Amino acid sequence: MPSFDTVCEPNLPEVKNAVDNSAKEIGTRFDFKGTSAAVDLKDKEITLTGDAEFQLVQIEDVLRGKLTKRNVDVRFLDKGDVQKIGGDKVKQVIKVKSGIETDQAKKITRLLKDSKLKVQAAIQGDAVRVTGAKRDDLQAAMALIKKDLPDLPLSFNNFRD
Repeated sequence: MPSFDTVCEPNLPEVKNAVDNSAKEIGTRFDFKGTSAAVDLKDKEITLTGDAEFQLVQIEDVLRGKLTKRNVDVRFLDKGDVQKIGGDKVKQVIKVKSGIETDQAKKITRLLKDSKLKVQAAIQGDAVRVTGAKRDDLQAAMALIKKDLPDLPLSFNNFRD
């Protein structure tokens, strides 16, 4: 039976390149000279460090620009709270989403069941496998998922005929 997998996977090498380019730009920009502005990536977590919240916003803007240039969807970013660290410095941790959470996966399966399409959805780890008898039904399911869940950066892979 034809099937495909619905996944939420960022292109991690491109994310790393975007973070490295952001760090390089922050090091050379005049308005960041002499400040503690920095951006780091460790285990799918991007840490922004700066002197003030305003500076964190600027660093995040640079990072989003670099991610967009590298065709990485910014919906993968999950911003954390701004935390004060020693003295007047602040930091913010941004998690890079990877995999579909269980409540989102349940929402996808419920959506497909309620749509009356002749497809079946099964949650498999952090992906949702959709199977159906016809290729057209699977393509309709892809369109439905993209239309009804615009806040998730979903992609479809492993399409089998």
